Amino acid sequence: MSNLFWLTDAQMARLEPFFPKSHGKPRVDDRRVLSGIIFINRNGLRWCDAPKEYGPPKTLYNRWKRWGDKGVFARMMEGLASEAAVPRTVMIDATYLKAHRTATSLRSKKGGQAIRGVV
Repeated sequence: MSNLFWLTDAQMARLEPFFPKSHGKPRVDDRRVLSGIIFINRNGLRWCDAPKEYGPPKTLYNRWKRWGDKGVFARMMEGLASEAAVPRTVMIDATYLKAHRTATSLRSKKGGQAIRGVV
């Protein structure tokens, strides 16, 4: 797969201060795992569909789950947003909405009036 995502040296340098300390056994390559996590989330893939270049899917999931529970990713986002030289609004949103054709069934049948605020 030629369109894999890899964090650059500059991006890793900005993220490293937010990494938790490694206790005991050293972690596997942070660049590989974080790049894999970003690739999976960006493309909406299942963990088992991770390209082999990022390592075992279980490793990606475990790091995502552990660091997410510890608030590491939230601290990364807050820290990166606060580093902005010029004060500005930074909005980070990963939601994806898709309207389905059956959403029109929310209309009221009473007198042909639509429910206020819904349609």
